[in-house]
Amino acid sequence: VGIKLFAQGVLVVGLSDITTDQGLASPARACGLQEGDVITHINDAQVSSIEEVQTILQDLEGQEMELTVLRDEESQEVTTRAAQCSTDGAYKLGAWIRDSMAGIGTLTFYDPSSSVFGGLGHAVCDVDTGETLPLSSGEIVPARIYDVEKGESGSPGELRGGFEEGTLGNLTVNGETGIYGTLEMFPDASECLPVAMKQQVKTGAAQILTTLDGTAPQLYDIQIKQVRYNDSSPTRNMVIEVTDSELLEKAGGIVQGMSGSPILQDGRLVGAVTHVFVNDPTQGFAIFAENMLKTAQSVEEVQKTAA
Repeated sequence: VGIKLFAQGVLVVGLSDITTDQGLASPARACGLQEGDVITHINDAQVSSIEEVQTILQDLEGQEMELTVLRDEESQEVTTRAAQCSTDGAYKLGAWIRDSMAGIGTLTFYDPSSSVFGGLGHAVCDVDTGETLPLSSGEIVPARIYDVEKGESGSPGELRGGFEEGTLGNLTVNGETGIYGTLEMFPDASECLPVAMKQQVKTGAAQILTTLDGTAPQLYDIQIKQVRYNDSSPTRNMVIEVTDSELLEKAGGIVQGMSGSPILQDGRLVGAVTHVFVNDPTQGFAIFAENMLKTAQSVEEVQKTAA
């Protein structure tokens, strides 16, 4: 699926200097802003887009202002003034900011009784800061895979695709165990699969369901090499290895975009692919389906409360 996320506030992805009539200045750096900070308000005005920030800065014309900043899930206020750039006359903070992200990922499951879905198996993080993008709103859309860049040791590959028209559903959570929301359009399915509890997962043969071409997923053979019941990370519960000759030939193993690909064993959904080993693309980590289901159930509870 195609994934579109809009941030809750604007994410600071870098700091820079501004050329002014008095020399170089960086209000963002001077007031203590850091990469990974999320600016949620300027004075009393909530901001959620780059355009909103730019408009407010021009309106204030360098007057003192208070920024509300989210850092490590804690809110704090800093005071600063925008500097006027001598090149174009615009008032600027000296911060590179981002308000949205888009990419390709894999839907893991949906529950037909609640319409709740889960995907990716890990959070969507900013490519520059590595921080989880705080979600204001988002959607998943149909996607088509056109090509695969094959993974090699030291260079992860990726699925190359594009978005297609329409909307599949709304995103409500971008969290540690994946992305979650509710579907508006449902995939064809002949039957539901039970979810394996983590104690039912075992080392040995399994399959992943993933898409390397077009829109149709296909089963590929893997081995579950380790089951890590006591690992502190909720997204690295299994070590898996691709053994399928077709998948190895086309992709070299696990590539970016496969995150969320369901793992099936003994007729059950046992988990989803989450990470590739950079130095060995035939292997990677996977999350227990049980961990994803817990988050999905909390989404369902919120849904019921809102109703």
